[in-house]
Amino acid sequence: MLDRQIYLCSDCGADFPKWSGKCQNCGAWDTIKLASKNLSKPIKSSVTITNWRELSGGKTLKQSSGLNFFDVVLGGGWTKPGLTLLGGDPGVGKSTLALQAAASFVGKVIYVSGEEAISQVVSRLERLLEKTPNITADNLSFIDETNIEQIVSAVENHQPDLLIIDSLQAISSESVKSQAGSLAQVKFCASTLADLAKRLNLAILVIIQVNKAGDLAGPKTVEHLVDIVLHLSGDRYQQYRLLRAVKNRFGSTYETAILAMSADGLQPVKDPSKIFLAGRENRAGSAVFPTVSGSLVFLAEAQALVTKSGFTSPKRSALGFDSKRLELLAAILSKRANLDFSRFDLYVNLTGGLAVKEPAVDLAVAASLISAYFDKKLPDNTAIFGEVGLSGEIRPVPKVKERLKEASRLGFKNLIAPAFTGNVVGLKITKIKEIGELVKLIM
Repeated sequence: MLDRQIYLCSDCGADFPKWSGKCQNCGAWDTIKLASKNLSKPIKSSVTITNWRELSGGKTLKQSSGLNFFDVVLGGGWTKPGLTLLGGDPGVGKSTLALQAAASFVGKVIYVSGEEAISQVVSRLERLLEKTPNITADNLSFIDETNIEQIVSAVENHQPDLLIIDSLQAISSESVKSQAGSLAQVKFCASTLADLAKRLNLAILVIIQVNKAGDLAGPKTVEHLVDIVLHLSGDRYQQYRLLRAVKNRFGSTYETAILAMSADGLQPVKDPSKIFLAGRENRAGSAVFPTVSGSLVFLAEAQALVTKSGFTSPKRSALGFDSKRLELLAAILSKRANLDFSRFDLYVNLTGGLAVKEPAVDLAVAASLISAYFDKKLPDNTAIFGEVGLSGEIRPVPKVKERLKEASRLGFKNLIAPAFTGNVVGLKITKIKEIGELVKLIM
């Protein structure tokens, strides 16, 4: 048997050939400890290999969460077995959503409260039940525990249909010599829960915090361990939230639910277009665009501000829109449409706290910048969509008919769209091929 000495970081689990005061992987200090890695000859394997035909016909079980909007984002309901992560900023409503899902679920539920006292969670549950009398939550039980081994033992004895962990950063294992919330603890606990879900054919929802960059806190390997990753976003001081699937092994990652925070929890918004266009006036620097998120199509507003810069390097800032994409559009407008933005700060905002990543919003953002630059508003009742290429060409986007239908429903009769867009009765569609044509339309 051959052994060699290695050193392991107790926070992230990285190994090194020699000791150092600082972990080069996670940056933690004084976490490198001596360990040993066994390099003995491999043992005889006892693994059973099964042909796929012997396993065919098995189906992953889907069970409704009891919340229609949640089922849509999940891809049909809870997956059994399955491990789901729910991430979001502090105060955005993760625990409220988890509690709603627990109370609405038909089956035994265990809710592990690691961050809040059970009395606080029950108080919130009672307020939800007062507003929604059709929910009884009779099958909901609570555990006030942060030790993962104790939690696993209780779940094995109780055999629930759904387990909710609030939150992953609050639980820890005695076998991992680091504090709760460390990378090593998060990885170990997530792996333990994934194994538990498979062994007991269990659906598990785990709440996880996000870091300053807006990503799920903890290593990316946690996302690889789970089946579904959900993200709840929105300003905690505003009413509306967006729930979307970032990863889904059993459904679409394009579905989005737009929710409103109210006294009876998070409720789906029936007409998102009216919400995002509420109080809008047609002014210079404003452009309305139809956007698609899964099966959801709605209208929103892009606003731009172009102002003289007091800095050597002008600012490029965006809310709800990729800042790098904004820099790209500014460069395209400068090169292909001869607009000089070199002396101006550019600010773009998608109203209502909306965040859109699809390229179809390019043309609307470009239109808002052009409108703000010349201080001229777009024609009334105008909506615009299309992708802008590096050569200044306007490229087609998917689901054109759905976008046109939604714009028409809201009373927008003038559309600016890519050249390949078809005609629709009742709509005046201006088709453009190059970004320069858009500049001429607005000037």
